[in-house]
Amino acid sequence: MKQYILALDQGTTSSRALLFDHKGKVVTMAQKEFKQIYPKHGWVEHDPYDILKSQLDVMYEVIKKSKINNSQILGIGITNQRETAIVWDKKTGNPVYNAIVWQDTRTSDFCQQLKNDDDFEDYVRENTGLVIDSYFSATKVHWILNNVKGAKKAAEAGDLIFGTVDTWLIWNLTNGASHITDFSNASRTMLFNISELSWDEELLERFEIPRQMLPDVTHSGFHFGMAQVQGGDIPIMGVAGDQQAALFGQGCFDPGQAKNTYGTGCFLLMNTGEKIQYSKNGLLTTIAWGLNGKIEYALEGSIFMAGAAIQWLRDGLKMINSAEETERIAQRTNGESGVYMVPAFSGLGAPYWDMYARGGIFGLTQDTTNDEIIKATLESLAYQTRDILFAMANDSGVKLDSLQVDGGASANNYLMQFQADILNVPVERPKNVESTAQGAAFLAGITSGLWNMADVRKKKALEKTFKPKMDDFTRDYLYTGWHNAVKRCMNWAR
Repeated sequence: MKQYILALDQGTTSSRALLFDHKGKVVTMAQKEFKQIYPKHGWVEHDPYDILKSQLDVMYEVIKKSKINNSQILGIGITNQRETAIVWDKKTGNPVYNAIVWQDTRTSDFCQQLKNDDDFEDYVRENTGLVIDSYFSATKVHWILNNVKGAKKAAEAGDLIFGTVDTWLIWNLTNGASHITDFSNASRTMLFNISELSWDEELLERFEIPRQMLPDVTHSGFHFGMAQVQGGDIPIMGVAGDQQAALFGQGCFDPGQAKNTYGTGCFLLMNTGEKIQYSKNGLLTTIAWGLNGKIEYALEGSIFMAGAAIQWLRDGLKMINSAEETERIAQRTNGESGVYMVPAFSGLGAPYWDMYARGGIFGLTQDTTNDEIIKATLESLAYQTRDILFAMANDSGVKLDSLQVDGGASANNYLMQFQADILNVPVERPKNVESTAQGAAFLAGITSGLWNMADVRKKKALEKTFKPKMDDFTRDYLYTGWHNAVKRCMNWAR
């Protein structure tokens, strides 16, 4: 009987399910988008039931299309959008408020108040590896408890529980039997001590979050509970936040190896091994995963708007009908127009960490067309990646000789070539760009006994390598223009 691993990939704009065979190849997959909610300027929400329903729909679709029995699925691996916060009633299972998405900036002013206390800012950095920012879960939970009628009182009474998206899915899949998360997701809440591997009591007190709201925390490879799936239960055997899962899926198991995922956001992670390495250049220190009794750490740079900027061209400005069009448009747009687009719609992440920066388009002239703006938006992903990669090299002392890439936008040949050019290092794209789901599958497969680490190391295969072609003068000239544009966006609200 053939055996499989089912990966659930719950992203910011869509949910996906992928079935992997014993060779680690994708057999079947399904994807479903769900509604984005923008109640006010800077607010981004999801209906938790939309998240759940879309994930269940694609899971059942994949099982049905593959025509296999549940008994053939050895385990489920879950990977998810991180930092997004959900609070729900543990008796009824009903959320008390919409999920507040990682992109949401409603708590920026509160974060600024906290940052005015230098000692507290240092405490957060030293114990969580993070910076104080509305990006993370802590201030989102604080907002819910202090702005939803009756929520704070119910939480203090022990009636409410909190979780990131993985916890919400596990809780529902197990019919409320498991309130649990893994180390990688916990490390993104700004409530978790990454050296002691426990919820930090001082942070819980500062954010007024009762300890009983929080899930148990364990390794990324672990038996998280039995998912009650039609036709029989399936064990949940692997969980990791999407970017850590992508690092694992790309085979970056050794210190110094790095990857970049081009999704809704853009995330560059470097494995630093079992050593916690703090950044002096605006990067985050995070837990990569826990597996086989060991904790691996990583340096991370987060770009808030990557694929989301392309989606804005499509849905907001109506300049394109699909993201795939951008490659053809960029290739036909000759020369350098001098147009720069800085997609700081939710502020700027690493290495700037400016919650108040706003997006802008610079270098417009009367002959500027939609094509130049589309090309500039695409190129902004590459510029932001260089910002982070150079900061990462300074922190680690390691200069990368190549960059591993994955995610939807990595399929864009123009973007990948421009990325290689502006970095001046080769960019390597794997045959399977679904590294996020693959990482979750690998974690579940290893925990289930289907594979071991040696097996997983052998499963990496490159599809294409993009080698830099740009001369040094052009590279430096273009990057200087980018930095000038970023400075203007950072000065916008000042």
